[in-house]
Amino acid sequence: MANWKPIVGLSFNAAQFDNYCHSLQWVAWRPSFIVLHNTGTPNLDQRPNGFTQKHMENFVAFYRDQQGWSAGPHLFIDDKKIWVFTPLTMSGVHSPSWNKQALGIEMLGDYSKDSFKTNRGLAVRQNAVAAMSTLCAVLGFDPATIKLHKEDPGTTHDCPGKNVKKDEVIAEVQALIQSRHGGGHIV
Repeated sequence: MANWKPIVGLSFNAAQFDNYCHSLQWVAWRPSFIVLHNTGTPNLDQRPNGFTQKHMENFVAFYRDQQGWSAGPHLFIDDKKIWVFTPLTMSGVHSPSWNKQALGIEMLGDYSKDSFKTNRGLAVRQNAVAAMSTLCAVLGFDPATIKLHKEDPGTTHDCPGKNVKKDEVIAEVQALIQSRHGGGHIV
């Protein structure tokens, strides 16, 4: 597709991701909130070692070549890493009503079935909370503005799944911001 936005394709642990985000400047596009998704397929069992660079290339082929989209979600998060896909400083494609306003975060797993509180699902949750805490702090978002994909009026499926409890995720993001930054936003 001619309008495809090249991917970043880098992976980070939580501390590295925090440093990376602090190095960015949101000039051409500045999001207003975060939308949380799950991949569904692939699920945790289908990616026993998490995502790889090859998986990111496969996502490019899927979003660009099969879907005909101009971009994909901003982040893919597994139990080991935070992968930056679409540049955080550009709008992505992930939620019909909110692409132009929000960052899209895809978590590896099918949280209509997979646990979000134990084992690998818990590790994905912890990485997602760390990433959202960084983004909220850097961009000055109130964590209460985080949305689940299923809240998009243009969406018809239960994403990120029944095991993802929005109020719990928001509370964890708020607590991590408080512990890292004393509750203040860093711009």
